[in-house]
Amino acid sequence: MAETEQLLVPLEQYLAAGIHIGTKFRTKDMEPFIYKINPNGLSILNVQKIDERLRIAAKMLSKYEPQDILIVCRRENGWQAVKNFAKATGVKFYAGRYPAGVITNTNLDTYFEPKVIFVVDPWPDKNAVSDALKTGVPIIALCDSNNTTNDLDFIIPCNNKGTKSIGLIFWILANGYLRERGTLPKGKEIEIPLVDFVGE
Repeated sequence: MAETEQLLVPLEQYLAAGIHIGTKFRTKDMEPFIYKINPNGLSILNVQKIDERLRIAAKMLSKYEPQDILIVCRRENGWQAVKNFAKATGVKFYAGRYPAGVITNTNLDTYFEPKVIFVVDPWPDKNAVSDALKTGVPIIALCDSNNTTNDLDFIIPCNNKGTKSIGLIFWILANGYLRERGTLPKGKEIEIPLVDFVGE
């Protein structure tokens, strides 16, 4: 199949990470990204669309300096991926509880002004989404079949609950971000291996 040759990683690698396995619950917002419903009632997301959007997200993020990007992940199964992404790229991150007011309250010692916020799941990360909306900071989000997307600027459809899926996404984005910024030569990969992102 010619089109799979153009994917960022081999199709088998996407499938093995379960990047395309959604939930039984589907929102209207996510319908355009659902390829089919499997016999167990799970939504199967379109891998081609996931891949396309990962490519676009890397380009979008590459327009920002690392210190202007904030990644937020409340859910524990994404912490390792987010920490390694930050280690590879130098971006700011919160893995765990997002501290209220960190981008809205100028009196806080920890206050800073990101230019873009990336959330792993807009539902558990809703406080960060809310702060970004208040401050007009664009929001990029990983969205599963059960997410609503009305407050988000750009979404990457995917399984945003599985450790392997989140790990693969952030490994791809770390490589893409650094390549787009010209700090990682074409054909080379970041020094942190994929296995450190997926936590095997």
